[in-house]
Amino acid sequence: MVSVVVVFHSGYGHTEQVAEHVHKGLLSVAGVQASLMPVADINWDILAKADAIVFGAPTYMGSVPAQFKQFMDDSSKVWFSMGWLDKLAAGFTNSGALSGDKQVALQQLQTFACQHGMVWLSFPDQPSGLGPNDTNRLGSNTGLMTQSDNDTPEMTPPAGDRRTAEHFGAHIGQRALRWRRGLL
Repeated sequence: MVSVVVVFHSGYGHTEQVAEHVHKGLLSVAGVQASLMPVADINWDILAKADAIVFGAPTYMGSVPAQFKQFMDDSSKVWFSMGWLDKLAAGFTNSGALSGDKQVALQQLQTFACQHGMVWLSFPDQPSGLGPNDTNRLGSNTGLMTQSDNDTPEMTPPAGDRRTAEHFGAHIGQRALRWRRGLL
């Protein structure tokens, strides 16, 4: 069994919706055990035992929010001992704007993972169009990008972004299984 933890922060509930769909995608892969972990409830022991960690945060002002940055800063003891060396990592972000500098936030997550010596996983889903019901409509390959309108988390992000999050989770789960078997 491969263990994957989705570590996330959600200010208004939209990024939590994305995290739940990533989690659903992870659980769709036989042999993957997945859990959700808000940054407010970090369990360093569980993260130490995980085979892969997926980082998720909203994009605020072109960056991850302070709450997620605090988690990153708090990981310095793990970094000092290289406790996450060779674990798989991936990331996702959500914002209200179609662009909203999400690529910058993903690069921040990627840099963070690489400083820990983790192996960053890309997201190879091809964009299928521009409509809100299409998958990977924002065309991101560094990680998962989703967009939420100014509405409740039950209404947004749209169905296509939620399906894309599930594809992303399944992709990470499949790679984690291959990594465990030494095939990645």
